[in-house]
Amino acid sequence: MSNTFESRGLLKEPNRRNFLKLAGVMGAAAAFAGSISACSPGGSPEPAGENGEQGAGSIEAGISYQLSTGFDPMLATGATPLAANLHIFEGLIELHPATRQPYLALAAAEPEMIDETTYRVTLRDGAKFHNGEDVTTDDVVFSFERVLDPENASLFAGFIPFIDSVTAVDEKTVEFKLKYAFPGFGPRISVVKVVPQAAVEADPDGFDLAPIGTGPFSLVSAVKEDKIVFKKFADYNGKYPARVEDMTWLLIADPAARVASIPSRAQAIEDVPYLDVDQLKSKVDVESVQSFGLLFLMFNCASEKFADKRVRQALHYAMNTEDIITKALLGNAAPATSYFQEGHPSYSEASTVYGFDAEKAKSLLQEAGAENLTVTLTSTDTGWVTKVVPLIKENWDAIGVSTTLEILQSAAVYAPEKVNGGNFDVLCAPGDPSVFGNDGDILLSWFYRGDAWMTDRAAWSETAEYAEVQAKLDEAVRLEPEAAKAVHADIINIVAEEAPLYPIFHRQLPTAWDSSALDGFQPLPTTGVAFIGVGRK
Repeated sequence: MSNTFESRGLLKEPNRRNFLKLAGVMGAAAAFAGSISACSPGGSPEPAGENGEQGAGSIEAGISYQLSTGFDPMLATGATPLAANLHIFEGLIELHPATRQPYLALAAAEPEMIDETTYRVTLRDGAKFHNGEDVTTDDVVFSFERVLDPENASLFAGFIPFIDSVTAVDEKTVEFKLKYAFPGFGPRISVVKVVPQAAVEADPDGFDLAPIGTGPFSLVSAVKEDKIVFKKFADYNGKYPARVEDMTWLLIADPAARVASIPSRAQAIEDVPYLDVDQLKSKVDVESVQSFGLLFLMFNCASEKFADKRVRQALHYAMNTEDIITKALLGNAAPATSYFQEGHPSYSEASTVYGFDAEKAKSLLQEAGAENLTVTLTSTDTGWVTKVVPLIKENWDAIGVSTTLEILQSAAVYAPEKVNGGNFDVLCAPGDPSVFGNDGDILLSWFYRGDAWMTDRAAWSETAEYAEVQAKLDEAVRLEPEAAKAVHADIINIVAEEAPLYPIFHRQLPTAWDSSALDGFQPLPTTGVAFIGVGRK
């Protein structure tokens, strides 16, 4: 794996790679189909509209996040490029953006299991890149190897640690050798998107800015604070061809302007402010999807203030989460009773549930010798988060904790001089890895495996409990879903009690769309919007 991808400095930056500006995701209705058989054509969702026919016209959408990175799918983890890449790129297997059900993308058939640690995948006939080049098995091998290459520091490598090697058997077949049996192989390989080897190697920076995929739409242009323009890829021959000629995403960070854009300028908008939901319902369709997307507290466990778990627990018990949800989110969230939201396939109630108990919080601080605790609560400046943190401060101040708020832009929060350098007390921020998949291993691994969060940020990785979590994660990935769920329950109990990073609540994500203009649109259980199989009426 010598094809090291060197990107621009911004894209190589660790905080750019690892931070998701995502809020609101996987709902209970979007249960993940973990078996390989779910990838078969009979088990995948039907294209929207009558027979999924291609159509004419245009789609316009209002997006809440500006572009902060490029589009290279080996590196892009920002909310907006990830949503855009759903339309530009394909993996061998894909997860439908709304239902999260696996379906065949560049694969012609479900992966063939030769033995427990060997799979073969055949490419669909006639697949082409946007530059007109045929998709080859060499491109597939290259796409996986560049992600797995440690020198490329791709976030996505952590989602496929079970892959030992990828080789081209012939012009149509790719073989995967695994380090160990991994029952969820088919859906999981959707995290790697297939890219054209020649184009990437010739100009990696150019590819990042002007990506070339195999998806139903190709990128025409992208301006950081303005818009992203797509056009239909005429040679696409997969399951979900574009049903409009072109598509424009208006990057409207201002919530009021985004709300005002529908339906006059846009047919759909994401991230509807909770205060505007009822008003918009009189004009368009609005739906709030219960999600995995969480707001969490992360403690600097290297600090003497928070080395004792009783202090971390006390600050969780001190929060009147129900009241916070009512006041800041108008009821559009569910208090965390587990790492997973209720209804998730891996959900089990944690042995420690942080109901509001101010007296218990005071008692825990006293036991830990932290009665005169002073805390700086750092948060991102995401609109709804800024409504939550003052309420947390009120709760903490009420039990005698001297709390100072520090609200910063996301890039500043995760800068080396701040959280990434261990220079913080407590971080309150949104997070959502379910955009990559909804299985328990991905969602747990995002925060609790690898260096990004537990080593470089929370500084919890030297503990015996962290080592136990790693062992259990390694055990669970080798098991069938039901058996894995029992092991995940043990992990939930550990992280709930230790609380180095743990959710306060799981949010609901409101999306608005004009059903008189769009055919087949579904609100996503992730940040963003998707128009896979969507047409104009």
